[in-house]
Amino acid sequence: MRVVCAVVLAFEVIILGLAIPVAINLEGIEPARAVGVWGGLAVAALVLSALQRYTWAHYAAWVLQAAMLFSSFLVSGMLLISVVFGSLWVVGVIVGRRVDETRAAHAAHAESAPEGTEAAVGTASEAPRR
Repeated sequence: MRVVCAVVLAFEVIILGLAIPVAINLEGIEPARAVGVWGGLAVAALVLSALQRYTWAHYAAWVLQAAMLFSSFLVSGMLLISVVFGSLWVVGVIVGRRVDETRAAHAAHAESAPEGTEAAVGTASEAPRR
């Protein structure tokens, strides 16, 4: 789950960085405010992307998703992008947890299996073709 979430945050860094000139040129927001809001969110996303191995960083990234959504009300085009990335975040968390559970179950099964049974069990790719 942490890897998927880190990737979503890394892509958000790019989107938030590109929101700065859009906010300045299309919405007429002052450059200092645009850099402060979306530049700050981009830096936060970058830092949280690197720190996803910590539980607190994962929860802080949820707050970042909400902040991105609320900041998008200042720039009309960002609302759709915020909803898309918020959805990607939720899907990343759900799918990532399923992958983590599957890996843990597979690891537990591999540890509990007696030695030599892995070699006896074939995979679908090893089955004879007709």
